[in-house]
Amino acid sequence: MDQYIEFATNHYMLVFSLVCVIFLLIQDLISNSFNKYQSISPLIAVTKMNVDDVVIIDVRDSHEYLKSHIENAINIPLASLEEKLQSLAKHKQHPLIVNCQTGARSVSACKTLTKAGFEQVYNLLGGIQSWEDNKLPIKHGKIKE
Repeated sequence: MDQYIEFATNHYMLVFSLVCVIFLLIQDLISNSFNKYQSISPLIAVTKMNVDDVVIIDVRDSHEYLKSHIENAINIPLASLEEKLQSLAKHKQHPLIVNCQTGARSVSACKTLTKAGFEQVYNLLGGIQSWEDNKLPIKHGKIKE
């Protein structure tokens, strides 16, 4: 036991870093266990699109959406998502795949949608960037609402 204490006092930065990493891992584990949505990879998303009647929601800004987007994706910028929940009400029973550029904004959108009562909400891991990295088809131009 004395060796551990000696190591900790000599290498306090390493011990502090270890404690921080453990804390962050536990926090991530706990937050993921309480999420009401799932995160899926682009390849699993394609499989789900081929099997189910999926609605794709792109929460990027319009100018980002116009550059490239998944075919038939509905563009609802994250800032106006809460205002447009009524227009999505008809899709409450359908699986929703939410994407953004890298997967960060879509997490907030997924939380908003699950709070609004949507049952099957999926976050696209890595966003449209990951979609393009996997060489999956994209469209350019024209906003679908």
